[in-house]
Formats: sequence, C-alpha cells, structure tokens
Amino acid sequence: MNIRAHLNHIAFSHSIFSLPFSYMAAFLAANGAPKLETLFFITVAIIFARAAAVSLDNIIDYKYDKKQNRLSYRALVSGKLSHKAAKVATVIYLAIFFAAVLNLPIICLKLLPIAVVPFIIYPFTKRFTFLCHFFLGLAVAIAPAGAWVAVKETIDLPIIVLCAAVALWIGMFDAIYGAQDEKFDASQNLHSLATEFGAKTALKIAGFFHIVSVALFIVLGFMMNLSIIYFIGVGAASGVLRYQYEIVKYNDFSRVTQRYFLRNGLVSIVMFIFTALAVCL
Repeated sequence: MNIRAHLNHIAFSHSIFSLPFSYMAAFLAANGAPKLETLFFITVAIIFARAAAVSLDNIIDYKYDKKQNRLSYRALVSGKLSHKAAKVATVIYLAIFFAAVLNLPIICLKLLPIAVVPFIIYPFTKRFTFLCHFFLGLAVAIAPAGAWVAVKETIDLPIIVLCAAVALWIGMFDAIYGAQDEKFDASQNLHSLATEFGAKTALKIAGFFHIVSVALFIVLGFMMNLSIIYFIGVGAASGVLRYQYEIVKYNDFSRVTQRYFLRNGLVSIVMFIFTALAVCL
C-alpha cells in the first residue's frame, strides 16, 4: 500500500481545519477539559469522516481534476493511486468513522445521517449552484457540532452560532481558492461565486462573510461568558484573516498556495488554544 499516495489523496494535512474547531466545541461543551476517551473517539470520527469526504470528492471530480494542470500533484490524477484503491479506502474510512461513533453517546448515532448528508451532497453542488462554498462550509461545520453533542448530548444555541462561524470561515476560503479557477470552471459549466459574479466581486463577498464569521465568534464569547483570553484569540485570528486578504488580488492568485491555507489552519489551532485556556483557567 502506498501510504503517501493515500495521505495525498485525502489531503491529510488539511485535517488542521476541522480538528481544532472540533476540540474548541468539545471544551466549550464541557466548560473545561472533556474526558480523554470522548476526545479520542471524537478525533477518530472526525479524521476518518473527513478522509471519506475528501476521497469521495476527488473520485467524483476526477474527470475535471485531470484537466487541471494545477491539480496534477494529486495521487488520483497522477496515477499514484488507482480508482479501485481509492474506493476501497473510502469504504474503510467510513467503517472506522462509524465504529468511532458507536463509542460515543447514542445521540451521535441517531444524528449520524444528518452528519453524512452534507459531505455526500457537496461534490455535486458545484455542478448546479454558486452556493457550493456554503455547502462545503456546512459539511466542515458538522465536525464541531458532532464534538459538542458527543460531550453535552444536546444541541444548544451556542453550538449553532459556532457552526455558523466555522461554516462561513471555511466556506469563504474555499470561495477565494475557487476564484482562481474562474475561467476553467466556466468552460466546464461548473459554478462558484467567481463564475457567477467575477473574481473581484467574489473576493468582496468572501470578505463580507468573513467579517460576519468573526462577529459570530465574538457573539459566541459573550453568549458563553468567556474571559478576555478567548477574545484575544479571536483578535489574533482576525489579524491573520486581514493579512490573507492583503496578499490576494482578484487578478493575482500566485500566493494562494498550500502554505496560504495551512496558515489558516494554524488560526484554528490558535482559536482552540485560547478557548481552552479561557474555559480551563
């Protein structure tokens, strides 16, 4: 088995986007440190749910990805991973995800269909709507929602606010990433904010919703009576967000690289650390 090819196929390093926000939700739900056993199964569930979702997305989009020179590094496109191996791996990822959920409170199992539907639907949304970025955001935001429910076993207003903030945060970075493919997507009859409104306007829309996302994080802090430590974390995240917009132009996406997105992953880590400090100290 080519482990490196499988890790490339599921963009394993991008787990940094969903895991920290999920830990953030778990610590908020517990109002402190959750049980290590619960945290372990949350981690396993999220890693393998995400792996299955990305694998499925790559399989479904293969006919488009192989036409994109920018995506030639992907294991499926380069031929380093066969379609059969990718499909088998996807089934295995789903099985491990399901096994992890079985070790969490029963409400997680009952809500499992709601968690799975978004990442099954997402790969197809770009074929018919420019709102596809919001669907991706929703799919990723299911992770912190699941972590909250795994700890607290209820669905409360704060987690809805957190999920909305995460969905907009992630979705709008996907819109920025997708804006560089405006011409290609249009040629393939694919949809995005850029194909609908143009890259320049797409970046403005993304900027607006990122401001809304930051506002929701602030609202969450007040709702849960979090200390100043939390708000410092939000401020740090906002600073990095502003910098990201400084280096991206509608006519120059040369700096929208893997480093660009991993930098945003570090923001989610900062958010988690400051949240954990706020509820544990």
